[in-house]
Amino acid sequence: MTSILDGKATSLAIEAELTDAVTSRLGSGKKRPHLAAVLVGDNPASRAYVGHKVKACARVGFESTLVERPLDISQEELLQVVHELNLDPEVDGFIVQLPLPDHINDQEVLEAVLPSKDVDGFHPVNAGKMALDLPCFLPATPMGIMSLLERANIDTQGKHAVILGRSSIVGTPMALLLRRNGVPGNCTVTVCHSRTQDLADHTRRADILVAAIGRAHFVTEDMVKPGAVVIDVGINRIPDATKKSGHRLTGDVDFDNVKSKCSWITPVPGGVGPMTIASLMQNTLTACAQKDA
Repeated sequence: MTSILDGKATSLAIEAELTDAVTSRLGSGKKRPHLAAVLVGDNPASRAYVGHKVKACARVGFESTLVERPLDISQEELLQVVHELNLDPEVDGFIVQLPLPDHINDQEVLEAVLPSKDVDGFHPVNAGKMALDLPCFLPATPMGIMSLLERANIDTQGKHAVILGRSSIVGTPMALLLRRNGVPGNCTVTVCHSRTQDLADHTRRADILVAAIGRAHFVTEDMVKPGAVVIDVGINRIPDATKKSGHRLTGDVDFDNVKSKCSWITPVPGGVGPMTIASLMQNTLTACAQKDA
């Protein structure tokens, strides 16, 4: 029987822990954690994502600041915003919401963020420490997936994990985290991508399948091993005339047809998404706590 990996319920449990931690901090005279977000332009999806993060801050008792800048901001002006947040002692961590406009060099902006405030875990210093299994800020989505596996007591030891996608935000970090010597971890990991041959042959051997390629319903029933754990990272908008918006969200996995074949599966929405935000909150609390010493 298939079990649902409920990211919404798990994220609420994490938020309750964060709320208790904030109460404890304030009770001992320590500062309230403060997360800032930089939003460039008015991309509806980006605005919605940032809005979810601001609401999460309010729920757990964090301070939050939204820094909005126009779409035509220059590279130099955006770097100045990052510089000011780096220097602001009240801000413990901050994110620059992606994607950025085409005329902005994303990598230069991300590298300008202080590693100690890089709660998105995108700075090369944090990426390098993650590769070496040293303490660092992990990217929020892979961190959230690892928390889901851990809190559901899913055994990963010696399992074969197959990851669809090699991005620096999800695919590559997931490979590093699942193969590390830890719990969860100790997987044998295969990373598949757009040049992989006989893709379904790889996915059918996966005890743990992580889909992060951004193509709606790409993973079909015939691609999944019976009893596999399926993690769907995809967030795709597809037309749906029954919805007021005219569309609905769906994942990279054909959920309705795949779910009966799995031991565990994440839904979309309500799976990985809420865990990403919960992990960002955890990183912010850590960033704040590191300044106590």
